[in-house]
Parts: sequence; structure tokens; C-alpha cells
Amino acid sequence: MLRLPSRDDRLSEAEWFALLLLTDLARLIPADDVLEDAVRLTVVDGDERAGHLRACVAHDWFLEPGDGVVRVPRGALATVVDVAGAAVEQRSTDRDRHGRVPSLANPLVEAGLERDPVISIAGATLRKTVLAAAGRRPVRLAAPWPNGKRWAAAVTHDLDVVDHWGVFTVLRLQELARRGRLGLAARVLGAAVAAVGRDPVGRAARNLLAGEADRGIASTWFVLCGSPTVATMRAGDLTYRPEGRRASAIVTDVAHGGHEIGLHGSFETLERPERFVEQRARLEHIVGKPVSGVRQHYVRMNPGRTQRGIADAGFAYDATYGFPDRNGFRLGVADVVPGWDVAAEQTTDLDEVPLMWMDRAQSKYQGIEDPTAWVNDGRTLAEACRSVEGAWVGVWHPNMAPALGFPGAPAAYDVLLDALLAEDPFVSTLTVLTAWRRSRRSLRAAGLRTDGRLDVRVEERPAHPVQIEDAEGRVVQTVEPSEERRPS
Repeated sequence: MLRLPSRDDRLSEAEWFALLLLTDLARLIPADDVLEDAVRLTVVDGDERAGHLRACVAHDWFLEPGDGVVRVPRGALATVVDVAGAAVEQRSTDRDRHGRVPSLANPLVEAGLERDPVISIAGATLRKTVLAAAGRRPVRLAAPWPNGKRWAAAVTHDLDVVDHWGVFTVLRLQELARRGRLGLAARVLGAAVAAVGRDPVGRAARNLLAGEADRGIASTWFVLCGSPTVATMRAGDLTYRPEGRRASAIVTDVAHGGHEIGLHGSFETLERPERFVEQRARLEHIVGKPVSGVRQHYVRMNPGRTQRGIADAGFAYDATYGFPDRNGFRLGVADVVPGWDVAAEQTTDLDEVPLMWMDRAQSKYQGIEDPTAWVNDGRTLAEACRSVEGAWVGVWHPNMAPALGFPGAPAAYDVLLDALLAEDPFVSTLTVLTAWRRSRRSLRAAGLRTDGRLDVRVEERPAHPVQIEDAEGRVVQTVEPSEERRPS
């Protein structure tokens, strides 16, 4: 448990966002004031270096333990908001040729730290500092994930290509030719000729679904939902109708397999976020059930403004925050976290599910054509997620097939899945992961019983039992899904 500062302490909304985020990442359960023995967290002016990212990382975020108290400097909280709240990117006016905030404008990239989940590490550091300050005081922690799992993994797919696959093969051949990869180009051409008339994208999607079914994996698929035109096709935006024969067959197979379907927001939503409402309604009509999440096509967004449009359309989560040209931790977290709106100066109702790894990041932007290298990079980032008990989120495109330019990719994907499962994560869809984290985040300690169990308030009823651990990691209590939700 952890007693947070009083609202009378005149903390800004941004500071509250950072405090609650770090508490959540630390797995600490906020305690009501009646718990006198709980460690207290206080905000101090502190070391002026705390306002600099590299200094925070080098000095354990300048957290100071005392007797039953942990002091956190305001500068460190501001740094958390800049990174995990995407405040720097929301203020940025820089744009690349696709209208995106360039990776070089991200504070982690600027500091050379994008390969580390530095804010998740800050949460783990806060947990260690609280334990050091507790002494003989009782400490209780929320278990990281359901079913005794210590980390999580989510497999996602962006359905970018369905019809007119031959056009994309030609573009891929041109790309390989520019790079002098003539041998690889010859293999692609041979596979493409053999696939004429055989719907290679549909076959690749079915193979993905079969492989995931064999492994008991429920994945999340993001589907474009608009009407393509010559202009949208030339731009690489909308290239198929979701109601079309081939797209409909893929969507049906995905739904029947028990996987989640989300919206892949089209380019138009960048400048017209009100289009999210229309695209969501169209996709829900197709799949026959609510659609909870969005990932923007080409990760193309205006940070903050796009997320407001997503929230206004009624979505629960946004899965866009990933780098287009590299793999890493764009928000510095390996987890599901609340969003922050700089313009409104408030926490949003939208959960952010950052993307850490993408199949094409190395191939398209770095010229690395070996699928084994892509997979090894995904495994490296998965280990970083596992080390902070977080969640790894990766995307594999169904068009990563030999006929569309990627010999060896399907076999590499199987290797990736087996490597992830070998480390025993909690694996599910993004909606399930998001709902779980909302429930865990809503735990509040209202009292401590003589037997060491907490009186717990749960503002978001959990779909899975939430285990509560002591300082040594032993499970001492379980909050069942059937327990009545108490008012906040």
C-alpha cells in the first residue's frame, strides 16, 4: 500500500497523472488515509537535475526513502509526463513526409534511450524504494497479470493489403532492386508467379490463424474500414473494401477463431478525427459486435488530437504509439497506461497500448532483409518487457508472404511465437489486457485486517481474479470477479 499526497497539497493535474502512473507501474495499491501504517509518498522540489531524462535514469529518478516516507521531486514527475504522457510529442510541430511526428522528436530517441522501458523501470524503482522505506510496516502489491503470470504478450496484425496484391509485389521488387538484392528479388518473382490466381494474402492470413490456434493464442486484428479510391491506393492508404469478398472472408475467419477485431484508422482521420465515428459504426456492422480499439494506419496521428477523436468515438484504447522506423518504447513503458492530454491538462478516458515491435521496421527503414534478425529484435524487446513484468505488443502483417516479397518470413513468425510462449506470458487480446490493467489500477486499500488481509475497493470489476502479494511476492489474498464493486 502507498498513501499518496492529499489533494490539498496543490499538485498540478500533470503531477497527479505522473504519481498515479508510477504507483500503478510499481504495482502499489493506493491506500486511504485510515491506513496510518502505510508508507507515504511526498512531492518535493528536489534536485534540479530531476527535470532531465538522462539524469533521472542515471540517479534512480532521485527517489529518496525515509522512515515510512518516500520523497519524489517535481522535476522527475514532469519528466514522466514528457515521456509517458507524450507531452513533448504533443507540443511538437515537426512532421515527416507522412505527416507524423518524426522519431527524432521523441525525448527517448533524442537521449538514445528508446530501447529501454525507462518509465516502467522508474515504477520498479519506486516499488524498491517503498519497500526500503517501509521497515516493519506492511506492504501489499497487486500481482502483475492474471493466472500467476509475471508478464504479458499480445500478438497483433494490421490488415493493410487484401486486393490487388500484385501491385504491392511490384513495389517490393522495386525496393529490392534499389538495394541490389537481386537474388532475393528473383525468389520473390518466382513465388509471385506461382501464386497467380491463388489469393496469397488470404492464404497467409489463414496460416497465421492456424498457427495461433495450434498455440492457443488469441490475437488482435486491425482492419481498414473505408472506401478505396485511386488516390487512397496511390497513397498506400485504403486499398480494399472491408465488405469485399476476400476481406470479408478474412474477417469472418478472424472472428470465428475467437480473435479481436479493431479499427485501423485511415489517413483521413489524421485531419478529420470525426471520421472515427463513421468508421467504427461501419466496422461494427460488419463484425456484429462492439469494436474497442484503434491503431492508426502507418502509425499516422497528431499526438493528442488524434487520441481525442478516438475517445470521442467511444473507443476504449489506442494502440498507435509505436515508432514507424525503429523498434522500441515510444512512451518509455512496457505496459498499458492511461493517456494524457496536454491541451486539456488532464488524464484521458483512453488507455494507451504502446507498440514495441513491428516486422517491417527493420526491413523497410533499415534495409535489414533477414527475417531471423527481425525476430531476434522482437525477442530482445520481449525480454526487456519481461524484466519489468510488463506487456510486449508486436505487429505482424498478414501480407508478409513470399509472393508479396518476404520469403522466409512465415517460418520466422512461428519461431517468434514459440520463443514468446517459452517464457510463459499471459497471452490475450488487447481488449482483455486493457480491461485487466484497468481493474488492477482501480484497486484501493480501505483498511488492513488483523489477519493481514486488505479491505479492498475495486472501481473496475475484474474479469480475472486479482491476486494481492506481500513484500516477498507470496499471494496473501485474491479479489474475485464475483465480488461486488464498491462505489469510488
